[in-house]
Amino acid sequence: MKAHLSRRYLFSASHRLHSEAMSAEKNHETYGKCNNPYGHGHNYIVELTVSGQVDEKTGMVCNLVDLDSFFEKEVLGRFDHENLNTLQEFAKEVPTTENLCIRIYEIVQRGFPHAHLERVRLEETMMNSFEYTG
Repeated sequence: MKAHLSRRYLFSASHRLHSEAMSAEKNHETYGKCNNPYGHGHNYIVELTVSGQVDEKTGMVCNLVDLDSFFEKEVLGRFDHENLNTLQEFAKEVPTTENLCIRIYEIVQRGFPHAHLERVRLEETMMNSFEYTG
């Protein structure tokens, strides 16, 4: 019997949307106020959805303690209260929320073997959210 589990986490980070491949004018045209040289921050809500067979003994898809521990160490420990522009993950790409969502998906996909990762949904504001399913 397959079931899905979704779990939400919160973290804060800042970024500046700016591409070295574009002129100052093109960056401003493309990213608007998000191209502010001083950056800006968000309180992100990330939702992971994993799936798997319900274990007959535990009644769970995966152990929440394992999932929380992994996510806190590998994702929150990497991105929470950071300037995304300064991180290795974004050395060669603009730290848009779309790209951040993909990076989080890749981290969980590679490192959490206890359930199948279905999707990562990342809410940037009340008006903007992004999903990546691999």
